[in-house]
Amino acid sequence: MNVTINAAIKEQYGKQPRKWHYYLLIFIIIAAIFIWSMTVMNMSGMSKNGVKIAGKIFSGIFHPDLKFLFALDTTGVGYLLLQTIAIAILGTLVGAIIAVPLSFLSATSIMPAWIAYIVRLFIMAVRTVPPFVYGLMFIRVTGPGASAGALTLGLISIGMISKLFIETIEDLDTGIIESMDAAGATTFQKIRFGIIPQLMPDFLSILLYRLDMNLRDASILGLVGAGGIGAPMIFAMNAYKWPQVGSILIGLFVLILVIELISDRIRSYLLKG
Repeated sequence: MNVTINAAIKEQYGKQPRKWHYYLLIFIIIAAIFIWSMTVMNMSGMSKNGVKIAGKIFSGIFHPDLKFLFALDTTGVGYLLLQTIAIAILGTLVGAIIAVPLSFLSATSIMPAWIAYIVRLFIMAVRTVPPFVYGLMFIRVTGPGASAGALTLGLISIGMISKLFIETIEDLDTGIIESMDAAGATTFQKIRFGIIPQLMPDFLSILLYRLDMNLRDASILGLVGAGGIGAPMIFAMNAYKWPQVGSILIGLFVLILVIELISDRIRSYLLKG
């Protein structure tokens, strides 16, 4: 019996197409792209002083300024992290408020195709501009500070949130809506009991994911003066105050870790119950 099964397995295995040459070709292409990409690397600028400076950087980072880390005033890491969280939350909410109507207008299952494609083209145009460019633009409008950061995050959030919202809307189970329509439900009842319960878990999960991203982006946007903890970090780096940089990085690590754990729990609850 076992001999027969083994023979059948070997026979079936022998019928499988041999794809090793495809895998070899893919490997060669990837290796060629990697080698070509390495041509942009220029290591001639590295010197002994560069190695010493790198050593000082890592030494300062692993010996953080504890006074700066645990300070309770507006110059401490705690306050700067709270400001970063506020910027990320405002940016996410602004982006979500704008993305919801754009998503419904871009869904081909709801709107005519020509309207959906026009709105999608607008969303694509918004996503094309890098966050730093938006940050520099809003700094000229509102001045340096948290307002520029919140507006920048709101604008760059529109693209990704809209894209994921559109996919969720187009995957909507229309059978439920048709059943409610046959039962004589009003438009409000169909929206309230047929559409919102299907969309809400995915929508909230997407917003939590975007909030997680915005926390990181808020830290980076601070480098151009758009508020948050990024500006003090770049000032500390320019002044070679590496212990302060280490304190800021520790604060960011703890913040991202806590937010990641909380958002994972919430997403799991929303999707699985």
